[in-house]
Amino acid sequence: MGKRGKGEEQITVEIYKEKHRSQVREVVLGAAGGGGGTRSHTIKVGGETTLPFLHFEGEIPNRPVIAMEVWDMVPADWPDNLKAFFSDVYSDPAAWAKKCVDLYGADLVALRFKSADPEIRDASAKDCTAALKKVLAAVGVPLIVYGCGKGDKDNEIMGALAEAAEGENLLLGVAEPDNYKSLAAAAMAYRHSIIAQSPIDINIAKQLNILISEMSSSLFERIVIDPTVAALGYGLEYSYSIMERIRFGALSGDRILAMPMIGNVGNEVWSKKEATGSADEYPGWGEQPERSLAWEAVTATALLQAGMDILVMRHPHAAALVKQSIDELMRDHNP
Repeated sequence: MGKRGKGEEQITVEIYKEKHRSQVREVVLGAAGGGGGTRSHTIKVGGETTLPFLHFEGEIPNRPVIAMEVWDMVPADWPDNLKAFFSDVYSDPAAWAKKCVDLYGADLVALRFKSADPEIRDASAKDCTAALKKVLAAVGVPLIVYGCGKGDKDNEIMGALAEAAEGENLLLGVAEPDNYKSLAAAAMAYRHSIIAQSPIDINIAKQLNILISEMSSSLFERIVIDPTVAALGYGLEYSYSIMERIRFGALSGDRILAMPMIGNVGNEVWSKKEATGSADEYPGWGEQPERSLAWEAVTATALLQAGMDILVMRHPHAAALVKQSIDELMRDHNP
C-alpha cells in the first residue's frame, strides 16, 4: 500500500505472521538450594511459541543451551586432536567437568557412565555413585546423567545414581520404548527429569511420552524428547524433518509432543569417518582437526534450526562456534 506526500511515495509493508495455538512446555533443569538441590543455578529450556528464531512471530523465552560430554573413564577411541583438550583431566571426571564449565563455558555437563558397560569395566553402582558425587561437588551447573547404553546394566545403576543425587533434578537418560519403567520410577522417586528417546519416529516418540505419563502425570511435565539425531551426511535431513514435525505438533496444540528436545551431537559426529579419518586415509578431505571441528559445528547448527533446545557436544571449539551462532540468533529481530 502506498501513500503519496510532498513529492515522494511512502510504502507500508505488512509482514504476514503465523499464529500458533500452543507452545512448547518449559522444563527446569537442576535444583538450587531453595529447591532442595545444591546447584548454583537452574536452567530453563523450552517455552517457545514460534518456530526456531522467528522472533517476530512469537516468544523464545529460553535460549538453546550446550552441554559438554564428560565420561567416567578415559575414552579409548577419541582421536588425538579431541583428546588434547582434556588429556590433563581424563582420569578425573570431576576435574574434566570443571574444565568444561570454567574454561570452555559449558551450560551443563552431560556425564556418561561408560565404565559401567559389562564389556568394558563393568563398574558397580557404588563406583558410579562415587563419581557422580565428585562431579556434583566440583561444578554448580545442572547435570545430565547417562548410563552405559546397555539396558540391563543401566537398570542396575541408574536407580542408585538417582537416589545418590536426590533432589538435584538431574536429567536422566535414556528411557526407551522397551526399557523405560525403571528409569521413570527412579526419576519419580528422587525428583529428577527424564529423557525419552525414540528412534527417529514421531509416532514412537508420542507413544513413549504417553507410557511415561501413565506412570506419573507430574513426571510427564519433566520430559525432554530425544528424537535421535544423525550427523551431517548420515541422515541429518531426515532427523531434521522429524524434529520439525514434533515442533509443529507442539505449536498446533498436541501436548504429547510439547516438550523441549535434546540431541547427542558429539556422539553421532565423532563415530563417523568424516570426523575421525586422517588425511592419509581419505586424501582430498582436508586435515582431520579442521574437518572434525566443522562437522560437529555444522551438524549442531542445523539442528538448532529444527528446534533443538539442548545440544550435547564434545569439541570445545565447535561448542564455542555454536554458542556464537546462538548469540546472534537470539538477538531481538523485532522491527
